[in-house]
Amino acid sequence: MYETLPLAGPARPSASEANEAIRHLVETWADGEWPSEAYEFLLGEWAAATREEVGAAACHS
Repeated sequence: MYETLPLAGPARPSASEANEAIRHLVETWADGEWPSEAYEFLLGEWAAATREEVGAAACHS
């Protein structure tokens, strides 16, 4: 089992939190099969958070 972000309820992580989780996954990955499902999940979380943050910044401009 791969360690992912500790999410509390339906809250989405920030882009920086998702990025940190991706870094952690890459840095702690050992030889063997690449954890593609975990990576793809975290990448999706990062992309969604980035879109939300960019959209929020655009609304406040």
